Amino acid sequence: MALEIKQNLKLSQQLVITPQLQQAIKLLQLSQPELVEMVEKELIENPLLEEDSLNNEPSKEANQDSKEDITNAENKSQENTEMKGDESDFNKKEVEIDWENYINSSGPGDYQQSMQGHDEEFPSYENTLANSTSLFDHLMWQMQMTDLMPKEIEIGTLILGAIGDDGYFREDLSEIAKKTNASFEEAEKVLHRIQEFDPPGIAARNLKECLLIQVKNFKDQKVLEEIIAGYLHFLERRDFLKIAKGLKISLEKVKRLAKIIYELEPKPGRQFSSNEAQYITPDVYVRKIGAEWVVFLNEDGLPKLKVNALYKSMMEQNVKEQTKSYVQDKLRSALWLIKSIHQRQRTLFKTAKTIVQFQQEFFDKGINYLKPMVLKDVANEIEMHESTISRVTTNKYMHTPHGIFELKYFFNSGIATGSGESIASESIKMKIKNLIAHENPKKPLSDQVIVKMLQSENIDIARRTIAKYRETLGILPSSKRRQFY
Repeated sequence: MALEIKQNLKLSQQLVITPQLQQAIKLLQLSQPELVEMVEKELIENPLLEEDSLNNEPSKEANQDSKEDITNAENKSQENTEMKGDESDFNKKEVEIDWENYINSSGPGDYQQSMQGHDEEFPSYENTLANSTSLFDHLMWQMQMTDLMPKEIEIGTLILGAIGDDGYFREDLSEIAKKTNASFEEAEKVLHRIQEFDPPGIAARNLKECLLIQVKNFKDQKVLEEIIAGYLHFLERRDFLKIAKGLKISLEKVKRLAKIIYELEPKPGRQFSSNEAQYITPDVYVRKIGAEWVVFLNEDGLPKLKVNALYKSMMEQNVKEQTKSYVQDKLRSALWLIKSIHQRQRTLFKTAKTIVQFQQEFFDKGINYLKPMVLKDVANEIEMHESTISRVTTNKYMHTPHGIFELKYFFNSGIATGSGESIASESIKMKIKNLIAHENPKKPLSDQVIVKMLQSENIDIARRTIAKYRETLGILPSSKRRQFY
């Protein structure tokens, strides 16, 4: 056998998540109170940022100019920083930006509509009380939005039921495969699909797998995986020198990567572990003005940001290169934050507006007229990825004339009717709830009777689906609802 040396040229694409992109993704997932808290923290940590207390209602022209300044400056820095990590030449030259225009405006807000004159329609304090979403419900909602087949849904439901409060999958996967007459490979395929769900690291079987799931698509993914897979015990003892020697990388790089691993979530389910009631603040308000439904974003308490003018004069003076580098670094961070906030608000506004357009009958007539809608419908309409829509609708609430609803509420599957149209599953649940609420307590309606009543309304639905919806609503079967006196 002859040995040959060959050269092969391979072209591939890889998604690299920069710290700035991580921040933008994180901002998408924050609720309005969390966003306010995060901005206030940044105001403390970044001296270039300050609150524009004198200009809470900037003009549309100023907003547009500010948005162009931010975009232009960010585009210049992004060419050098987005895909090259920390090795950029951003700090080697002064950022060119129209300081006069920028420091006098508070950041973009062209998507925001005036809320003045509508204070009387704000929800009362009592109406903001809601129960926190359980981990099971959060995961089940995501699974219903996938393209999994019925058998895979059955496997997935059992897997979700075996996930503990800490977010770990605790059951033997082969047992679930046996219960569903599936092969181990089929069950494992569904498990891996669930491991892609939010929160990151969910459905892992141990700590190592949980961390490995979370570092997928990171810039230094390969090295991070090597540290987690083979050096986790050294990481626990903070023995960075042995890790550096073992992987033949610098000690500084090990420390930087260790910081990333320390910030990962070892118990992904803990944020859903509390069943206590919580008070919520709507992120979006919907009002009917004339014949049109109008969307407003809630920006109460959200500071209007601008760059501190003091640093303009500092950059014009003959200061040390180290000082100039520090200011430029903080300026880049400030610009990215303002741009990310604007992008988050704009995406939320466009998503909410599209939901209102799709669910026009719901807003006009009520819950019974909710239409089937999936993430793809909104994603196609506003030309964004489904994962972005999923993130921006997580933990966000909309105040409507019919009550306060989580944005995820408007995404649901459909049931075919005899006329060829579809009716949303939430509308069917409401019909079931109303039928049971008006039943004779001594002769409660069985699931089969409910099936026939819905069929009379041209809704073709199976008895087991009625049972599933009834259980979701927390309603007992007819045998346990019967009152004998």
